[in-house]
Amino acid sequence: MPDFTGQTLIVTGAGSGIGAATARRLSSDNANVVLAGRTRDKLESVATELPEDRTLVVQADVSEQEDAERLVSETLSRFGELHGLVCNAGIAAMGRMGALDRDDWDKVIKINVTGTYLTIRAAWDALQQTGGSVVATSSVSGLGGDWGGFAYNASKGGVSNMVRALALEAGTTGVRVNAVAPSMTDTDMAPDSAELVGKFQERIPLGRAATTAEVGDVIAFLLGPDARFVNGVVLPVDGGLSASNGQPPIG
Repeated sequence: MPDFTGQTLIVTGAGSGIGAATARRLSSDNANVVLAGRTRDKLESVATELPEDRTLVVQADVSEQEDAERLVSETLSRFGELHGLVCNAGIAAMGRMGALDRDDWDKVIKINVTGTYLTIRAAWDALQQTGGSVVATSSVSGLGGDWGGFAYNASKGGVSNMVRALALEAGTTGVRVNAVAPSMTDTDMAPDSAELVGKFQERIPLGRAATTAEVGDVIAFLLGPDARFVNGVVLPVDGGLSASNGQPPIG
């Protein structure tokens, strides 16, 4: 297990799901953890599980530049340095062309893509000073298309390629930039139809959804010293889903 003693790590979208699980994991590895998100009650609920002296709650909408910058400034004011950033805030907007509202398109792009950009931009100088690391939450939907998912696909494809480009740009500064690409995960964004969940499970070789903790464990790895030569990777956390070429099982 990595030891993040003395290191400060921001997690956006930390009030639930993958963000909350990641915050718990990083805190258990002795990090100072900054919980960021739009809903204070959810953030404070997670914070009650973590050591008070190593935890900071910042209510912020990272798709707004002022909030993203305030998140970083409050982090530095409390802990002095920034060593890692988990850009996990995100929403889904599903619907086929002609059916999806423009407002839904704008929201998913603003939060998933612009929010990731603004948060990294706000943290960039501080991360260069420490040789820090960025991990973004993309998705298998950022590696291939989904029926009725073009907006979400566009947003997560944008995150995936943003990570690759920034890894090239940041390499000489000592900053690493990577992403995880989960498939179906046990969060509020998972399908609520048992039939649809069953169809997902049929496609995943391990036969089930990921837990949020399993994704958080991979994020902790990418932030930590064991991944010190891993840069520009969009790492599937998908139970083997992306190993398939799409053909059905035979025999």
